[in-house]
Amino acid sequence: MARENALPLTRDEHYELGRELRAVSARMRELCGLVVSVYGPNSQSAFQFEKAAKTLDRLRADLQAQAQADLPGFDVRGYYD
Repeated sequence: MARENALPLTRDEHYELGRELRAVSARMRELCGLVVSVYGPNSQSAFQFEKAAKTLDRLRADLQAQAQADLPGFDVRGYYD
């Protein structure tokens, strides 16, 4: 867990982190599709890939909310979407 007195990310840092996480999310979805096509949608591997992709989506949503809290007055819509 982060320390309570840690400085929040800057606007540029949030933007860059969002860009990176969007790319990771897109790649995760591609790989998930590959695994599903090879092993089938009911395989444990496909299940775990889908679970990881959904977790990454939740992380991005949480970071979007955090960016809004860290940067009041700035339009940060789409940083993590």
